[in-house]
Amino acid sequence: MKNFRDEKGKLRSTLRSIEYNFHEAITMSRICSGITSFRYLQKGFITEGASNNIYYDDEGFKLLAFLNSKVCDYILNVYNPTINIMPDDLRKLPLTYEKFEYNFCENVKRNIELCKLDWDSFETSWDFKRHPLISVISQNRTLFDDITDIDLAECYTCWENECNERFNQLRANEEELNRIFIDIYGLQDELTPEVEDKDVTVRKADLQRDIKSLVSYAVGCMFGRYSLDEEGLVLAGQPFEAHFFEASAPVCGTGFAGASGASVPIGEFYYKTDEGVKKCTYNPDKDNIIPICDEEYFSDDIVSRFCEWVKIVYGEKSLETNLDFIAKALGNKGNTSREVIRNYFLNDFFKDHCNTYSVTGSGKRPIYWLFDSGKQNGFKALIYMHRCDADTVGRVRTDYLHKAQKYVETAMQSAQYTIDNATSASEKSKATKAVTKYTKQLAEMRIYDEAIAHVANQRIEIDLDDGVKVNYAKFQGVEVAQEGKKALKVDLLAKI
Repeated sequence: MKNFRDEKGKLRSTLRSIEYNFHEAITMSRICSGITSFRYLQKGFITEGASNNIYYDDEGFKLLAFLNSKVCDYILNVYNPTINIMPDDLRKLPLTYEKFEYNFCENVKRNIELCKLDWDSFETSWDFKRHPLISVISQNRTLFDDITDIDLAECYTCWENECNERFNQLRANEEELNRIFIDIYGLQDELTPEVEDKDVTVRKADLQRDIKSLVSYAVGCMFGRYSLDEEGLVLAGQPFEAHFFEASAPVCGTGFAGASGASVPIGEFYYKTDEGVKKCTYNPDKDNIIPICDEEYFSDDIVSRFCEWVKIVYGEKSLETNLDFIAKALGNKGNTSREVIRNYFLNDFFKDHCNTYSVTGSGKRPIYWLFDSGKQNGFKALIYMHRCDADTVGRVRTDYLHKAQKYVETAMQSAQYTIDNATSASEKSKATKAVTKYTKQLAEMRIYDEAIAHVANQRIEIDLDDGVKVNYAKFQGVEVAQEGKKALKVDLLAKI
C-alpha cells in the first residue's frame, strides 16, 4: 500500500501513523447524532477514516470509563454542540486522574466482557462459536436431561433470561460509573446517573430475530461452514474433502473413516480432528447445492434437511412441537409448520441473509448465493460461495434444475388429469390454478436453463480474494436470444 501508484507514478494512497496500527486503543466515530460513545479496540486491528483513535499507556480503562459517562457527554455538548466530534474537543476535556480515587477498572473490564459476550452470540462476530439456542443446552443440563426431548421454547426462555441478566448488569455498572463521575465533578444538580434502555448497548432477546439466526446457523451446518461437533468457523475456503470424508465402503477399514473392521453405513460423514477421524452428528451437504422448492420435489431439499437438523439438535420426541414454535416465530403463511418454514425459505431467508451480511456504505455481501429462476418460483437453490468451484453451475443445472423441470411437468400432468376427471367444481378449480402455475414455472425455467447452460459451459471459477461483489457479477446479466426480439438478460442469482 505504501507504493500504490497510478499509471503516472503518483501515490494513490497515503498511510499515516502506521506505527499505531494493530495497537490497543479507544475508538470513536467522528460523526455521532446521539450520545457520544467510545469503544475499546483490542489489539490486531486497523481503523479507517471515519473514526478517531485514542492510544494510551496505563490509564486506558479509567479514560474509557470517563469518556462513556454522562459527565463527558455533557461537557462535550458544551464544547461542541454539533454532530462532529474532533480530537481538539477531546483535548479540552478537564480530565484529572488524581481525582479518580475509586478503583473502577474492574467495572469497565466487566462491561467490555458483557458487550463481547453479546456480540459473539451472533455469527457475524469473528469469535462466534455456536448459536446461543444450542449453547444453553449444555449450560443447563439439569433442565435438559433428556436429549431426545428438548423443548426449544425452554431453550429460548433460558437465552432470554441470560440476555436480561446481561442487560441489567451492564446498565447497573454504567449507572454506578455515572454516579462516581457526577460526584467527582459536582454535577448532582445537572445530571442523574440513570441510563435509559435505549442507551444500553447489549441486546435483549428477540424471538423472531433469534429464531431466524438459528435457521441461518442450521443452513451453515448444512454447508459445512459450521458444525454441531466443532465450535466456530469450520469451512471457509478450504476444500470440502480437506475436513470431511464420506464413508465409501460398508466396512470403514476399507474406506476413509474409523478403525479397521467397524461397520459403517455408506454415505455417513466423518470429520478430521487431532485425535483422529470422528463421525459427524449432522451430515453436511456434499455437493454444495441445496434446492428450495415451493413443493416437496426433492427428498433432501432445504426444508427436509432443516427438519432433520432440528430433530438431531433437540430430539425426535419434541420435533413437531419445536417446528411449531419455529413456524410461529417466523410468522410466514402456511397451514402447517412445514409449510410456514418452506415459505420462509422460499420468500424471506435470502433477504434476511443479505441484511445480516451487509456492509454499511458498501451494500449487501451474502455468503450463501441463491440461484433463482424468477418471480414464478420455478427453481431456487442455495450454494455456499466459499465452496463454489468451476463445476458448481453445471451441477445446479443437470442435477437439480433439470430434475425440477421433470417434477413440475409430472405435477402438471397430474393436475390436468384431475381437471379431466374432476367430480366437483372446487376440485377442478384448484387443479386449474395449479396447471396455470406450473405452465408459468416451466416457461420461466426454460429461459433460465438457456442462461445457466451458457455459464455452465464456461466453467467459471471465483476468486475469494476478489470479494462478493466482483464474483457475484460473473453470474449476472446472461444474454438469452429470443426469436424476433432483443436478447433477454437473465440473472442466474437473486439480485442483491
